[in-house]
Amino acid sequence: MTALKLHYRQYSDSGAPLLVLHGLFGSLSNWSWHCKQLAQHFAVIGVDLRNHGGSPHASSFNYPVMAQDVLQLLDDLNIGSCHLLGHSMGGKVAMELALTAPAKVERLVVVDIAPVSYPKQADEHMQVIAGMKALELDGLDSRATAEAFLRRYIDDEPTRKFVLTNLIRNPEGSYCWRLNMSAIEKDYDALRDMPEHNSAFQKPTLFVKGAESAYIQSKHRERILAYFPQSDVKIIMGAGHWLHAEKPQMFNKIAMDFLTAPDCAADSSLAVEKMQ
Repeated sequence: MTALKLHYRQYSDSGAPLLVLHGLFGSLSNWSWHCKQLAQHFAVIGVDLRNHGGSPHASSFNYPVMAQDVLQLLDDLNIGSCHLLGHSMGGKVAMELALTAPAKVERLVVVDIAPVSYPKQADEHMQVIAGMKALELDGLDSRATAEAFLRRYIDDEPTRKFVLTNLIRNPEGSYCWRLNMSAIEKDYDALRDMPEHNSAFQKPTLFVKGAESAYIQSKHRERILAYFPQSDVKIIMGAGHWLHAEKPQMFNKIAMDFLTAPDCAADSSLAVEKMQ
């Protein structure tokens, strides 16, 4: 597989390296506030994953190739090992990298996602994709018009506004999506999936769950502990899948406490049982 040269932003060059990986339809800009906070203690690098943000587009779109992209970035930046923080899709990229190249990862923060394959039912992503595809970009006069149109497909206002961060003007002045929509739609089943592994990541790992989100459930406990035996879980009450945006101060404290603790190993047999 051919790795891509990812777009990134370095927020600090002092401290241990910490890479931050966004979720589906996101970009490094969605994590800018947290990157700036974490940069007070770490050499933080915000990353645009392939087919997102300012990174190149490619037809191949799955977790092994995305993990290879991040490994290529580490090599290009001469980073021997780093801490990794990933949300949703980015969390699966981070887990894939930790499981396949454990020497490259010191501590791992996985935000509201589990190392499992998710079913097709109760899935809102395809509705988002349908809305983005249906929006007529030729002659589009404003972002407000785009948002009004997307209401037919996306009920939740924060999600609409999040999706619209990908609506940009091209050099000719007309609107376009900066996402690689065709690759996302073509390989969406691969993004739902999680590759199987026979290995385990034996270093400290933290799963952060939004109490109102169903992405991490108690039934995932066995798989989590099989892959990440040194894992702990923190649950943020009153937050859903976008917990870092809904409860930013609380999330930042949880992440910082874990990443700066002298010994992050946890009694995972008790901690993971807390998940509902």
